[in-house]
Amino acid sequence: MKLIKNTLLLFFMLSASLLMAQVKFEAKVSKQKLGVNERLRVDFEMNQDGDNFNPPDFANFVVVGGPNQSVSNSWINGVRSFKKVYSYFLAPKSRGTFTIGQASIVVDRETYKTIPIKIEVTAAVDIPKDPNNPDYIASENVHLVAEISKTNPYLNEAITVVYKLYVSPNVAVDNWNEIDSPRFNDFWSQNIDTQGQKVQNGTFKGEEYRFLVLRKVVLYPQKTGKLNIEPLSLDIALRVPTNRRDIFGSPLMTRASKVVSAGNQTINVKPLPEEGKPADFTGAVGDFNFEVSTSKKELDATESFQLKVGVRGNGNLKLFKLPKVTLPSSLEVYEPEHTENVRTNLAGMQGDISDNYTVVPQYKGKYPLPSISFSYFDLKTETYKRLNSEEIIIDVLEGPVNSANGNPATTSAISKQPVVLNNSQFAFIKTDTTFFNMANSRFFKTNLFWSLLLLPFLLIPVAIFIRNKKASREADVYGNRIRKADKLAKKYLGHAKKSLGKKEAFYIALEKALHNYLKAKLHIETSDLSKDKIQELLTEKQVELDVIKDFNSILQNCELARYTPIDIVTMQDDYEKAAKTISLIDKQAR
Repeated sequence: MKLIKNTLLLFFMLSASLLMAQVKFEAKVSKQKLGVNERLRVDFEMNQDGDNFNPPDFANFVVVGGPNQSVSNSWINGVRSFKKVYSYFLAPKSRGTFTIGQASIVVDRETYKTIPIKIEVTAAVDIPKDPNNPDYIASENVHLVAEISKTNPYLNEAITVVYKLYVSPNVAVDNWNEIDSPRFNDFWSQNIDTQGQKVQNGTFKGEEYRFLVLRKVVLYPQKTGKLNIEPLSLDIALRVPTNRRDIFGSPLMTRASKVVSAGNQTINVKPLPEEGKPADFTGAVGDFNFEVSTSKKELDATESFQLKVGVRGNGNLKLFKLPKVTLPSSLEVYEPEHTENVRTNLAGMQGDISDNYTVVPQYKGKYPLPSISFSYFDLKTETYKRLNSEEIIIDVLEGPVNSANGNPATTSAISKQPVVLNNSQFAFIKTDTTFFNMANSRFFKTNLFWSLLLLPFLLIPVAIFIRNKKASREADVYGNRIRKADKLAKKYLGHAKKSLGKKEAFYIALEKALHNYLKAKLHIETSDLSKDKIQELLTEKQVELDVIKDFNSILQNCELARYTPIDIVTMQDDYEKAAKTISLIDKQAR
């Protein structure tokens, strides 16, 4: 009987251990049907710790939070229970039926994948107006607004967009992250510096609010018709009041997060009128002054002067061309130097632009510089205006006469004079000489003579040594590949270092550096750069497991950076970790 009990106990223990050894990796969603204005939580849960977690691409959703990682260990009746969860918070982009793709994880060199999940996104649903719901309180007390100066501008007319975050005094904002920045594809755009902006008091929909100006942008539309201004979206962490009170009677606060968006804005861009449009119009829109000036009006031939064609005023100064000059053929004109002295503020571009020509007259005479015209569209009167410069006379005082333009009578009146010979025509030949002793200026057998004689023989061993070192270096094929890999890695790491603070550019450069280093180090192609293959080859090269894990974790960070907000401190850590890991692989690989 005792033997049977022991057998049964052993059987249950083995069964429990087998159940614990079975890997479970599954995806769970908070709901499979939601409105387009709701958020979806997706959890990827595993019962054993794994490596190389790869999430799906969430093509039809915007990742507004995550990945958040949580790990729990528990012991119940001597049995260990482990759970690790990666959580994402998603906002649907549009209505429809979509699929959450497969995520993958590697446990003990085996790859496990989740089952795809279908999600139905319906029209917007009414959010319950529960005064005790933190999400509802947050939605009612935080607003992001885009204020547009003009919604029906002309083509190339400046408009401004000011993004303001309004926060009710009832809530407190801890921090926020931009999750979607607008791209002004159909506009010339210029951001205005908003550093040092202070929180101000104001009203929103008739109620008292605090607000902060987050961004100011000046836009010049480059197309006509209806143009879309994409929204700015923020993920805000804040504290909202609850219906509970502390011992002093003050309401207790609870944490909440809220995604706010300024919403899509549409402007209708009017084309410039065709009626009255000058033939030489090049797209200038605004209020301008036109000037043509020269640095000199009197000079000699082959001297140069500067001809300046300039426009000053308020308008799209960087978006049109200045008129070209046409000068007489006797004036040699060089390509102009274009200069811009333009500042941009909420009123648009202001300042001046100019083309500076260098002109060199070739012949004596007076040369008129004809009047030059400049046309622009005046926004105040909504009409075209033309400005003309005054004619300028350039007087070349001294120099050769251009026979093609000269007076033939004057030219023919000049007679040839006979050449008169005289007896002193060879007077320039010197007949008296002065001699001096060369004995004191000998070069033969001096120190300089022997040095120049022996120097080639002394350089022969040096040349042989340098040639042997070069031949040895060229014969070291493997060493050359390592040096090439180091040089390439440093090159891309240099690009990554220059891109610190720009998430996407930084992680693309970092990933290129790691891949190109491995291609040269392990002699593999890009198509073979899987995580399993990398781990296998580095293990064969006797690289330590910790170093391999660090390398794979950096690659994973490069992949996850597309979905997660990253600050510059994390980028700096990843850069230093990448440099250290490449160095360790170089030292350990055999």
